[in-house]
Amino acid sequence: MNRRQLIMAGAATSAIGLSACAPKSKALEILSVSYDPTRELYESIGTAFSKKWSESNNQSIKIRQSHGGSGKQARSVIDGLEADIVTLALAADIDAIAEKANLLPLDWQSRLPNNSCPYTSTIVFLVRKGNPKSIKEWFDLVRKDIQIITPNPITSGGARWNYLAAFGWALKTYDGNTNKAQSYIKELFANVPVLDSGARAATTTFVQRGIGDVLLSWENEAILAVEKLSPNQFDIVVPSLSILAEPPVALIDKVADAKGTTSIVKEYLNFLYTIEGQTIIAQNYYRPRNEDVLSKFASRFAKVETLTIEDFGGWKNAQKTHFDDGGIFDEIIRK
Repeated sequence: MNRRQLIMAGAATSAIGLSACAPKSKALEILSVSYDPTRELYESIGTAFSKKWSESNNQSIKIRQSHGGSGKQARSVIDGLEADIVTLALAADIDAIAEKANLLPLDWQSRLPNNSCPYTSTIVFLVRKGNPKSIKEWFDLVRKDIQIITPNPITSGGARWNYLAAFGWALKTYDGNTNKAQSYIKELFANVPVLDSGARAATTTFVQRGIGDVLLSWENEAILAVEKLSPNQFDIVVPSLSILAEPPVALIDKVADAKGTTSIVKEYLNFLYTIEGQTIIAQNYYRPRNEDVLSKFASRFAKVETLTIEDFGGWKNAQKTHFDDGGIFDEIIRK
């Protein structure tokens, strides 16, 4: 080997050695903070989106998930949990992040379609197989022989939907008489033996621990229990009146800007509205916004008359009236 060949061989060997020693670039990470029953949904969404992003941008991405009661999760973000994205159970919890921590604009809901709610759900009853207590309607829940499982409305967004569905039914039943509706809610919660912090914890109490006669449940949680968690052990009862639950999503601007993840998070949120994203949503038992996708999965979703949050004056009014300190729920618990 001549001098030139020796020099070239040495250079190549050095380059290989440097390449082998060079640290591999880490996958870019984003943190999605979500409410209790969305673990399976956002795991599937994260897998699909990460694959799509990697193929389009030649960059790997890791989406970390945090789950818990929606109200509790919002407070964690306010207290400093560095979420790039929040996907919570109700708009009031994201409003709180905007108002108390100034991490995103107050008009955050206007930035995505459907008030930043890419899917909906509703509240149903999950009962033991064969419905041995013959629970058919909201009025059955105040019977003395019934134990109800529902999470705590202070920490759980799902529980606030449960509460408002029950309160709205009572208002309609008692011709708008607020005092009678409040008395009904008090009787209902007198039948609740334990208040878990979130919807998934309540499902565990009912399904795995065997406590209670009826679980007030997100529709997706109820279907999951019937089809996957414990097949042939539960039935779903759909009441005559429920509520249109609209869980929103949002970019946490100040966190994402500081971490340099804003463009990725925007793409992630837009992905939820694509046909692929909407199909994953439907496959996980949530009601997609896209009508074509919804029609393909229509057989799994019961037809039910629903109230909306606007029937309660919007979330700001509902939160103040029912769930803030001194609100109706607070009074019920204290007595």
